[in-house]
Amino acid sequence: MKQSRDFDTREVAVFQKNEITEHYIYKYLSGRVSGVKNRRILSQIADDEMRHYNVWKTYTRRDIAPSRLKVWFYTFVSMLFGFTFGIRLMEKSEQNAHNTYNRMPGAFKEINGIIRDEEEHEQALITLLDEDRLKYTGSIVLGLNDALVELMGVLAGLTFALQNTSLVALTASITGFAAALSMASSEYLSTKSEPGGKNPLKAAIYTGFAYILTVLVLVAPYLFFTDLYLCLGMAFAASICIIGFFNFYIAVAQDVSFKSRFFEMVGLSFTVAALSFAAGYGIRLAFGIEV
Repeated sequence: MKQSRDFDTREVAVFQKNEITEHYIYKYLSGRVSGVKNRRILSQIADDEMRHYNVWKTYTRRDIAPSRLKVWFYTFVSMLFGFTFGIRLMEKSEQNAHNTYNRMPGAFKEINGIIRDEEEHEQALITLLDEDRLKYTGSIVLGLNDALVELMGVLAGLTFALQNTSLVALTASITGFAAALSMASSEYLSTKSEPGGKNPLKAAIYTGFAYILTVLVLVAPYLFFTDLYLCLGMAFAASICIIGFFNFYIAVAQDVSFKSRFFEMVGLSFTVAALSFAAGYGIRLAFGIEV
């Protein structure tokens, strides 16, 4: 019986450490987010986490320091990728704690209240989805998806047609830059004509920036290596990483499925690239071009 009680005490100490760690994370973010409502919600959650910490402290009878690494990591991620993403990422990692709470003995009578608080936190966090980077997700998707699909097709076709890494990089860069300006202007006009409350200029900037950034990443291998097929393979790998990261970001921030979106974008990009690859090879043979 003593061994079971020691085990419970060790588990409680872990919960206590998690609560004080999250208290400091929410407290820090509450002073950095914009909007009175957002600050109020995060401050309330920070206070709740401190209250949970004190509940667990009645069982361990000692103070426990927060995990400074976690505090740094989640605040850094939140400031870099948006507080909604950072908080939801932390809440997802907290799901294991929720499951463990349910397995705790009935002697811990405060657990139901803590579980109820945690569930309320998740509902409250949904109201925080008002950041520009999430409001303009559609614009980012447009720029990102078009750049991946179009440029992978362009790179695959040019790789076979030109047979020279410098020419491929130059041609793809010019094509990508022109396409980014075209997409940005189209998004500006499209957003301006739709009554959605979004700023047309911001939408255009998000689309154009996402497009240009993708172009730079995909073209980069052709600037540093001379093996055409190595460069094309690296561009494919980079496109998968971009698709994976962006869809992970959306899946966490908006609580949507990751797999379906990821495989859809990968399949579309690779299908277009394969067709362009074949077209480039066919055009090269048809015209007898040797570079």
